[in-house]
Amino acid sequence: MPVIILGIESSCDETAASVCVDGKILSNIIASQTVHEQYGGVVPELASRAHMQNIVPVVDQAIRKAGVDMHALNAIAFTSAPGLIGSLLVGSQFGKSLGLALNIPVIAVHHMQAHVLANLIGDPAPEFPFLCLTVSGGHTQIVLCESIDNLSVIGETIDDAAGEAFDKSAKILGLPYPGGPLIDKHARGGNPKRFSFPEPQIPSLDFSFSGLKTSILYFLRDELQRDPEFLKTNLADICASIQERIVSILLKKLKKAAGQTRITDLCIAGGVSANSGLRTAFTEMGKQEGWRTFIPSFEYCTDNAAMIAVTGYYRFLKGEFDQLNVKVSARAEWK
Repeated sequence: MPVIILGIESSCDETAASVCVDGKILSNIIASQTVHEQYGGVVPELASRAHMQNIVPVVDQAIRKAGVDMHALNAIAFTSAPGLIGSLLVGSQFGKSLGLALNIPVIAVHHMQAHVLANLIGDPAPEFPFLCLTVSGGHTQIVLCESIDNLSVIGETIDDAAGEAFDKSAKILGLPYPGGPLIDKHARGGNPKRFSFPEPQIPSLDFSFSGLKTSILYFLRDELQRDPEFLKTNLADICASIQERIVSILLKKLKKAAGQTRITDLCIAGGVSANSGLRTAFTEMGKQEGWRTFIPSFEYCTDNAAMIAVTGYYRFLKGEFDQLNVKVSARAEWK
């Protein structure tokens, strides 16, 4: 009999559901929330309300698209941490209620673990052990992956995440939210060597982006004082230079981690892994270093339920289930 898992993701402002059958994704439905654009960032209360509106139709669509009977589900996996508490509660309570109604187990999934394991969706997939650079709006980590349930963070940001650095830089440039993808868009027509921004000097595998954001702020302030039209006439080059520096910071640390561990299967994951500059530079560096490099499809980079479903599938095979009283958490350490 096939193992059929329903995955639910609601950690921030994406309501998503996915059906996984024997490790294969049959559906991956995502409902985005545009209400936050006018506020320049995610408003937690509005996100929770939107999840409540979206959760039933999104789950229904995922099950219908997969062509499975709801009563054939073997388990329900949902994001339990980290994320916005209100948003997490909507997805987790729905998943628990449905699991109770169907009398099937539930599986609470760590959001960042799921991002890493998104690399196991499809073929080819990395072989253990592998390294994964996980970059999103809230996290920047290098994860040593020795097995499905043996993942350890060996480097992480000591202040801001790479995704936050992209979004805050975009805000400084006057670009609308979400600004990270817009920096990527403008950067494609710019010269990444036009302007130079500092790189933090941290000897470990940890990252830092707060100083970079400050330098961008002061750089733009000084240039605009000299030329009020500076931003308008140099936007593409500025975006390209910012992106070049963020990507170089990320990949320099990943290269160092690969050298220390002597691991040659490397992956990237998380929302920032959808950035074209990072994807291209990562692939090129892999060719130069002799690595095997893996990048999830775009639909599995940003927050999605397929990564929750596939993580739930592997947890199901090991019989790792959770009680209905399992709690959600805004911040949670890796299991």
